[in-house]
Amino acid sequence: MKVAYCFPGQGSLEMGMGRDIAEAFPVAKEVYRLGSEATGLDLERLCFETPLEDLVDTELQQPALVATSLAILAAMRDRGLEPDVVVGHSVGEFAALAAAGSLGTGEAIGLVRERGLAMAEAARQRPGTMAAILGLDDEVVEKLCRKIIGVWPANYNCPGQIVISGEHDAVEECCAEATSLGARRAIQLKVSGAFHSPLVARAADRLRPALDRVRFTEPLAPFMSTVTAKIEPAHRLAVLLVDQLTAPVRFTQAATELIRSGATTFVEVGPGNVLSGLVRRIDRGVKTISVNTVESLDRAQEALSR
Repeated sequence: MKVAYCFPGQGSLEMGMGRDIAEAFPVAKEVYRLGSEATGLDLERLCFETPLEDLVDTELQQPALVATSLAILAAMRDRGLEPDVVVGHSVGEFAALAAAGSLGTGEAIGLVRERGLAMAEAARQRPGTMAAILGLDDEVVEKLCRKIIGVWPANYNCPGQIVISGEHDAVEECCAEATSLGARRAIQLKVSGAFHSPLVARAADRLRPALDRVRFTEPLAPFMSTVTAKIEPAHRLAVLLVDQLTAPVRFTQAATELIRSGATTFVEVGPGNVLSGLVRRIDRGVKTISVNTVESLDRAQEALSR
């Protein structure tokens, strides 16, 4: 059984996320302390007490999400559970790299705080939005994005689900065209910018110096990039983490490649179960496990010990 740990991106928020894990595991509580020290935020208050509507802003959501994923990871390690390979969706790549040992815990959360601030500033300078197109082949949506100026594929989530990103009018036009071509739904997302598109290129300019200062070590568990859908080494990581700001998230392709190379179980480490649902749509033959509470950790330990 080859186990892939996958780490969620924005949108996988839950009220009180990580609280019971932190209360049960001192190593998990320590993650929030390290993250708060690295970011200047009170991450325990943000994750445990803040209403979801106040966590939507990307500069707060990103560090809160990654801190919670890494707190859950710390609890899993306390139980002796380790991955064979890691993958992350968008900002989840920072958690994945910390899980692989390429980044320190506080270092990863601090970088994510800078990433969130950079993306928020870029989105204010060049406003845009995102939408999920459901029920069309990838090639059809890609063709629409080539046809309509100002919109791009942003997330390849699973077959029949692509998120597009771009200027408001262009995204609305693309949604209307997709519906006319038979899309089951075209849903505008509650986001503060056109992420994973050229509109947020200035975020890459701001984040690059911070990443250039990082000394990435070789991943102890192989790191599957959702920019390239390939296993990537340490010397490539800084470039890829800059590129991912404007490049599409190729989660479908990355998960497919992991399955092809022998991954039989995907463990979602973090709030919610979005990635588990996507993996099941990519290949119903693999096993998925979501770990975000003490109870779900107990179940995961039992399943992974068989």
